[in-house]
Amino acid sequence: MPDLPFFLILTLLLALFFAFSNGARDSGNGITTLVSTRVMPPRLAVMLCAGMNLLGALLGTEVALTVAGGLARMEAMADCRILALSALAGAMIWNGVTRFLDLPSSSFHGLIGGFCGAAVACSGWDALNYEVIFRKVLLPLFFSPLGGFLLSFLLMAVLVRLCLDVQPRWGDHLFRKLQIASSGFMAFFHGMNDAQKAMGIITLALFAFQRIPVGEVSCWVRIACASAMALGTVYGGLKIIRTRNYSMFEMESVHGFVSGLSTATVTLIASLCGAPISTTHVFALAIVGGGSSKRLSAVRWGIARSMMVVWLLTIPAAAMVGALVFLALEMI
Repeated sequence: MPDLPFFLILTLLLALFFAFSNGARDSGNGITTLVSTRVMPPRLAVMLCAGMNLLGALLGTEVALTVAGGLARMEAMADCRILALSALAGAMIWNGVTRFLDLPSSSFHGLIGGFCGAAVACSGWDALNYEVIFRKVLLPLFFSPLGGFLLSFLLMAVLVRLCLDVQPRWGDHLFRKLQIASSGFMAFFHGMNDAQKAMGIITLALFAFQRIPVGEVSCWVRIACASAMALGTVYGGLKIIRTRNYSMFEMESVHGFVSGLSTATVTLIASLCGAPISTTHVFALAIVGGGSSKRLSAVRWGIARSMMVVWLLTIPAAAMVGALVFLALEMI
């Protein structure tokens, strides 16, 4: 058995737990729409999303390579063996705070914040690769939810016009079937994007401990993170259904189909570009877009506004926690 340092083992375990908790918390997006519109029973919806998460997580490594080697200069991370651990701690502590307060949060925003805070604490402000952060983090952070909102709004408006002469019973039957497909695609591309964030952190840690060369994502890392996310979906799916009902407006099967398809499309584009995004953020705004196409007053904008405020606070808050954890570990 290879001799693995304690901090490397701890980083690997926390990264897998991060993927597990991400699956338990964020993968309920597709489950929620399937169950709230009564298209599928809860357990079957959980198994569908878990299986699609597993398959999607095994596809591609672009996002993982962005997290592992794009956000900070490689020479700054080469000797910083506790950077990945500090980034994970910043994200998980902040996620724990939001969970305790029952606030909506984004694991991705927490991870990015924790990473940036730890990198600055490690090598100063020059350690960050600002061009990549701006192009692959900040721009997608803004445009991905906006894209989900606009795409959902436009799709809903088009479908309303196309289905004016369709009998409501036949239309509902059609969209119930289509919603299963869109939720499956959304779970698939959620796994493709979100599981790779944990893969990137593990890859960064292995590189810092000189276990792998730069730019390589090991096969066992992909399988481990994919399995952790799928297990998290199974474990937390039913709880997500009970606690996060997305009660921003009265949802029908057509809204579930449109929001799922919009989220899947935006997430696919971001994943192919190597941009880690918050699929929860995109999905929430896609729901708002579909609801506002019906009528603006149908959306409970107060809920959407509170979610936006917490998401904006996540990156700086997690960055502070990540920096403090790095300084504490450095003393050890």
